[in-house]
Amino acid sequence: MSDVTTADMEFPRPGVAAEAIPSERVKFIQRTYLHLATAILAFAGIEAALIMSGVGETVAEAMLSVSWIGCLLAFMVVSWIAEKWARSSTSVGLQYLGLGVFIVAEAFIFLPLLYIVNGIGKGEVIGQAANLTLVLFGALTAVALFTRKDFSFLGSILAIGGLIAMGVIVFGIISGFGLGLWFSAIMVVFASAAILYSTSNVLHHYRTDQHVAASLSLFAGVALLFWYLIQVVLSFSNE
Repeated sequence: MSDVTTADMEFPRPGVAAEAIPSERVKFIQRTYLHLATAILAFAGIEAALIMSGVGETVAEAMLSVSWIGCLLAFMVVSWIAEKWARSSTSVGLQYLGLGVFIVAEAFIFLPLLYIVNGIGKGEVIGQAANLTLVLFGALTAVALFTRKDFSFLGSILAIGGLIAMGVIVFGIISGFGLGLWFSAIMVVFASAAILYSTSNVLHHYRTDQHVAASLSLFAGVALLFWYLIQVVLSFSNE
């Protein structure tokens, strides 16, 4: 028995971008990266507003005074919900709500790190890491775009690697053991692989109406890369 409903026949769901006509594919990619740029600017704006108002310092101190594992778990739950909303096939408003919630969640989870970096007088590290993030993201995007290679095989590797990384992070928090430069460097590689994977999905697997979800996936990779580049740059600046 066919699974195609009457609604599907009257309002067919857009196809995968890779199989769409060139004009639709280009429009989808443009929308995705426009939303990504907007997400990055919104993230930067929220961080600046929180820090300049003094609210960021209060929130950061509160987060550092409670269980960091609890903060990470809360962030993961909120991120999962936000991504699910961003993939909604029934409500465009819900898609944008998911992206917005994810941006705010990222802004708050970054506060303790930025607070610590600024507190030790290394504020310039943030700008340096931001520039490195943009350069590396651009290079990875170019690789995916020009090679047109499908990096979907990285999905299972990233899933396993993510579980291992989370286990190491939890162990470090519980034991008080500093993970150091090498772990941050490995996570930069991990984040780079995540960006390649997400970019490949944009080109090969997302539908042309999923630009909001696609931009969220890319933004998550960029934020993860930025997080660990801050720590790598900070390690070198302390030598």
